Amino acid sequence: MKDGNPQLADRARYSALLPVGQRVSFATFFNAFPAAYWVQWTDVPAVQLKIVVSGDIRIDVYRSTSRGTFNRIGGALSAQGETTFELPLKNFGDGGWLWYELVANEPDSKLIEAEWQVDSSCRRLDHPGTFAASITTYNRPDDCVTQMQRFASETSLHDRLTRLTIVDQGTDLVQEASGYDAAQKALGDQFALIRQGNLGGSGGFARGMYEGERSKADYVILLDDDILIEPAAVLRAVAFADYCRKPTLVGGHMLNLYEKSKVQNFGEYVKEYPFRYGPVNEDLVDFDFAQNDLRTTPGLHRRIDVGYNGWWMCLIPTDVIREIGLSLPVFIKWDDVEYGVRADRQGFSTVTLPGVGVWHMPFVEKDDRLDWQAYFHQRNRWVAAMVYSRYKHGGSLPAESFATDVKHLLAQQYSAVALRILALQDLLKGPQHLHETIGHRAADARKLRQKYSDGQLIKHVSDYPEVSQDRPARRGRTAGDPKNRMEWLSMAGSAMLKNLVKGKPSTSHPESRISAADAKWWRIAASDSSLVSASDGNGASVYRRDPETFRRLFALSVKLHRELVGRWDELSEQYAREHHAFTSVQAWEETFERNAVTDPGHKQK
Repeated sequence: MKDGNPQLADRARYSALLPVGQRVSFATFFNAFPAAYWVQWTDVPAVQLKIVVSGDIRIDVYRSTSRGTFNRIGGALSAQGETTFELPLKNFGDGGWLWYELVANEPDSKLIEAEWQVDSSCRRLDHPGTFAASITTYNRPDDCVTQMQRFASETSLHDRLTRLTIVDQGTDLVQEASGYDAAQKALGDQFALIRQGNLGGSGGFARGMYEGERSKADYVILLDDDILIEPAAVLRAVAFADYCRKPTLVGGHMLNLYEKSKVQNFGEYVKEYPFRYGPVNEDLVDFDFAQNDLRTTPGLHRRIDVGYNGWWMCLIPTDVIREIGLSLPVFIKWDDVEYGVRADRQGFSTVTLPGVGVWHMPFVEKDDRLDWQAYFHQRNRWVAAMVYSRYKHGGSLPAESFATDVKHLLAQQYSAVALRILALQDLLKGPQHLHETIGHRAADARKLRQKYSDGQLIKHVSDYPEVSQDRPARRGRTAGDPKNRMEWLSMAGSAMLKNLVKGKPSTSHPESRISAADAKWWRIAASDSSLVSASDGNGASVYRRDPETFRRLFALSVKLHRELVGRWDELSEQYAREHHAFTSVQAWEETFERNAVTDPGHKQK
C-alpha cells in the first residue's frame, strides 16, 4: 500500500499544459523531493514517483548530492498515461534532492498529476496521523474567516483534521465578520471558536496546544492568522511526521506574502554564546526561486538542521506536548524559539521541511524591537538564556544587552530603553511574574512608550512638524556611515559627550528628516532632533536629544546589568527549577480561567 493524496489529482493547480519541445523542470520548492531529510529522520528505504500525463512526453528523473552536483537516474523517452519510478533513498547523507523534468513531444501534451509516494509499512504510527489546527488572532477577523473558508474548501484535509480552533483574543470579533456563519456551517463539528483575554501569541498558542491535545489528535499544527496557507503543505507535514522514527516537530518555511517566489530563510537556530536566534545559512535569506533554482544553487542541496521553527506554521506531536508542556507564558516573542530548544533538550528534534510552508508578511517590513514589543524581546531572551545557557553569566548576552541599550540611547530611542529596563526589573522578580503579568504587561508597555517623544507616532503627513536646521552642518558635511572601527568609536564618543556634558538643546523643531532605512544611530545622534519614519511606513516620530533622560536610563541600565550578572547563578537556577511548573497544563488552566471572557461585549485593554 502507498501513501498518496488521490483527491489532489482533480485540482487544476496540480496539472500543467506543456509547451512542445521545451524542457520544464520541477526542481522547485514545492515539487522536488527533499530526499536527505527523509533519509535523516525516517526509515523509508525508497520513494516512488508516479507521473500521469496525456500526450507523448519525455520524462527525465534527476538526483543531486550535498555539493549541488546532479545527474539523470532514470526516465522514459516517450511516456503516455501513467508511469512510475522506484527510487532508492541511498547516499543522501548530508544533502540531496530528487526531481523530474518533462519535454512534450507533441502539441497539447499535459501533466495530469505527479506524486511522491512512500510505503505505509514504514509509518511510525499504526494509522494515518490526524491533526488539530489552531489559529491565534487579535483583531484580524477577516483573515480568520479566509482561513476557515480555505480549510472548508479543501476536502483533502478533512479526513486528517480533528478540529480547527480559532482562539480569538481581540475586540473586533471573528464571529461578527462577513462570511463567518457560512464558513462555520461548512466546517461543522470540525470547528471551534474560543474567546479569551489577550494573552498574546504564547497564550493563544498555549490554548491551541491545550485544546488540540484534548481533541485526541496525533498532532497540533499552530498557524498565524495572517498567512496564506497551501493545503498540500499541511498534508506533507503530517505525512512526514507519521514516518519520523520518533515524535518530531515539523515546521514550515515562511514565504514572502508580497513576493511569493521568495523564501524568508531555510532554517533557524540559537547561537548559544550570545543566546541570539538567526538563520542557519545567511546566504539563503530571502532566497528568490524566480531568479535561481535547485539546479543553479549548490547551497540549497545541503540538508539544513535547525534548532526550532517559527509558529507561523509548526506541527507539534501531542506526545511531545504531554511530555514537555505548553508554551512559555511570555505573551509574544521567543515562545516558539524556547519551545524548540526545550524539545531538543528533551530528545525531540525539529525539522524545517522543504516543500512545507506558508506565505506571511516579511519581518523586514517592521521593526518591532523599537515599539512596545521591545520589552518582550529583552525579557524573554533573558528568561530563555537563564533556563538553557551553558555559559557562565549567559555568555556574551549581558554585554550585548548593555551595548544595545547604549546604542538606543545614542539614537535617542529612549522609549525602547525604558521598556528594556522594565523587562530586566521584572526578570529580577523571578518566574512567578510571568503568569501574573501576562494579561496586562503589553498594555503597560504601550503606556510607558507613550511617555517618550520617540514612542509617539504621528500618522498623518499634514501633522508632521516643520523640519528646519538652525545652523548649517559643519563644513557642509552630513553624517555618513563610519568607514572603519576607529571612525565608529569616534562617532560614539562624540555622541556620548553630547549627552554627558552638554545641556538640553533649545530647538523646538526637528533639525533633520531621516527615513527608516537610514535611521542608524550615528545619523540620528548627529542632530539634536530628527523626524524619523516608522519602518512600516505608518507615520513618523520626533526623536529629541534629552541628556537628563539619557543619564537616568544609562545609570539604570548599568545598575540592572550589574545586578543580573551578580545574581546570575541564583536566578538561572530558580528559572530552570520552576520552568516545568510555569509551562504546565495546570498553570495555564489557572491563567485561562483568570482571563476567561464571559461577557459578549467584553473589551480588551
